[in-house]
Amino acid sequence: MDFRQNHASAGSPSSSTSSTSAPNSSRNGGITINNNNNRNQDDNPMHSWWESISRARNTIHALSNILSPSSSSSLNSLADSDRPAFSLLSSPDAYASIAAALSSPLSGTGDDSICQWLYDTYQSSDTELRLVVLSFIPLVAGIYLSRIHSFSSSSSIVPSLAGFEAVLLVLYSAETKSRAGKPILVTIPDLSQPSLYHAPRNNKSAASVQSRPSVGVLSAPLEPQIAVKSTKRACIVGVALDCYYKQISQMPSWSKLEFCQFASDWAGQDCPCKSEFDSVEDDEISDEMRNLQITVNGENSAAAKKETRIPLPWELLQPVLRILGHCLLAPLNGEQVKNGAAMAVRSLYARASHDLVPQAILATRSLIQLDKRGREVAKAAAIAANSTGSNANTPKSRKPEILLVSK
Repeated sequence: MDFRQNHASAGSPSSSTSSTSAPNSSRNGGITINNNNNRNQDDNPMHSWWESISRARNTIHALSNILSPSSSSSLNSLADSDRPAFSLLSSPDAYASIAAALSSPLSGTGDDSICQWLYDTYQSSDTELRLVVLSFIPLVAGIYLSRIHSFSSSSSIVPSLAGFEAVLLVLYSAETKSRAGKPILVTIPDLSQPSLYHAPRNNKSAASVQSRPSVGVLSAPLEPQIAVKSTKRACIVGVALDCYYKQISQMPSWSKLEFCQFASDWAGQDCPCKSEFDSVEDDEISDEMRNLQITVNGENSAAAKKETRIPLPWELLQPVLRILGHCLLAPLNGEQVKNGAAMAVRSLYARASHDLVPQAILATRSLIQLDKRGREVAKAAAIAANSTGSNANTPKSRKPEILLVSK
């Protein structure tokens, strides 16, 4: 199946949703009765809930037919749960099975069934099913960019990756439709004023120093695309990663770990610049990050990937740094996610320092400093907690008794 041709006809998630009307068996009021019944079913929360459950179960059963028979039993058990889509999103075994299919040497082609499943599932109206697809965007984008640039650098014939491109394009089209041709703007206050909320009085001396907030373009308007051209590749992948970032708080930790590993591989800069901000006191942290093995379901996912240094224009690097910022600083993330993000940010800082990209240097350096301060605060809090606990267990010395003797 031609994914790009499919994508051009689909356009966005909303375009794939259609309503099926009942057949017109008679014209003597039967149509009105049928419409009222359909309307009552749509307004019934129980009917909507059951329809969502049925849709998720059918989607998981379709997935079990694609994957290896060994994973079918576990997927069928997920389909029988009360929240099938959420169970699929939260299952490390299911993620490992789908990731293995996406990582195979022949994956990503135009007739790849797992890419077809991701493409169709994202166009579903079920929010949790779309979250499942988003959880694989780091893997899809990582394998796609690594293969494209590894084949380009070796001057070999680039294989067809239309399956990966279709998955990325369906996210890009949905975001293009939601933005409606408008850019994403950010208002920057006038930093020459004493504070962000300062408003000078309207007098002669202050007339010339009125606050003039400036407006910056965070993201330019998106143009519709029906294919991934080399000049638009970074923009399309960047928009797909931005869609992932918008839902990152609901993404499982193994998906975030995959992204951190790919970000380190994309930087491709292993030099002393990585540890420029790590002092002697940080040896424990540096050793922990150096020895970190990013694993998915107990297996080393980095072993199956070949490190590929790729171009990192700002339209791609910007969403990468947003995702890494969340992985690094969000309080609910585990230590493994934070350590993986710390490695990736330091690699990207070294890459930006060698490429002499000022905005990338500033962004990565700021994340490194925030990471260091956060670790210092956490270490101090742990020391204080340990000292408090040890003091609580230490028996207190009894005060000397004072005996009152009468004369």
